[in-house]
Amino acid sequence: MMHLVPVDHRVDPDSGIFVTTVYKTLARFGVLSTTGHSTNFVMACELASDRPQQHWVKRGVAAFLALKV
Repeated sequence: MMHLVPVDHRVDPDSGIFVTTVYKTLARFGVLSTTGHSTNFVMACELASDRPQQHWVKRGVAAFLALKV
């Protein structure tokens, strides 16, 4: 479970985070909407990590809101 807290004028950290994508379902694709975004994509999420971004990208890490299709 995650608790999201909005912060005014937040400065993005330079290191110590991994930005992952959050999807509605296990399928990492969806129909493109009129805005050009996938209907399955929810948001990007910053996670604490001591490894570089590329480490997690090569492993295909992502977050999901549902475990079954």
